[in-house]
Amino acid sequence: MSAQSNTPHDAEPAEFAFDAESERQIAQILAKYPPERKASGVIPLLYVVQKQMGRQTGSAWVPRVAMDAVAERLEMAPIRVYEVATFYLMFNTKPIGKYHLQVCTTTSCWLRGSDDVTAACKAATGIGAFGETSADGMFTMTEVECLGACANAPILQVDDDYYEDMDGPRTTELIAALRRGERPKPGPTIDRMDAAPVGGRKTLLDTAGQGTGTQDNG
Repeated sequence: MSAQSNTPHDAEPAEFAFDAESERQIAQILAKYPPERKASGVIPLLYVVQKQMGRQTGSAWVPRVAMDAVAERLEMAPIRVYEVATFYLMFNTKPIGKYHLQVCTTTSCWLRGSDDVTAACKAATGIGAFGETSADGMFTMTEVECLGACANAPILQVDDDYYEDMDGPRTTELIAALRRGERPKPGPTIDRMDAAPVGGRKTLLDTAGQGTGTQDNG
């Protein structure tokens, strides 16, 4: 079942207008660029669109009419906005579920068990393959490239949050919490702080500059 065919609000809207929150964000973004270089804000503005669609419809994506609105605001050709929106994986050009499960399957995560995370996502949501959305419209699962948190692999990104050190059971627990409307704290899901080593010594035991042996003066 594809993400396009079974999520709510799956039709391309007839029009798009920035809401008050988006206008506030756009003003802050464009203040960073000289007027003649405002096209440089295309990526941040596409994020603004995606966030607004999430607020308004429950599905964070970027419809074509919104790309046109971005092009008009930035005074650039619409095709240039289309190129950016379709090139970067973080922009959803089709409707997605309420929660976007993004599973990293590249080397570090795969070696550390991303296959188990993928299997747990499928079992807990009923999704059959990457790129699909659950029948209830709550979850879309996407395969993504390296998320840059290899020390805490495997990673499951939910919307903008990283859940680290995942395995099958912890993935199942996370999805169950999301179904209940809870949002667990992102970060490591095991007993470690940030990217500190798992187990073993985390600090030096000797005082700086002092050795454990005796000096031989001859």
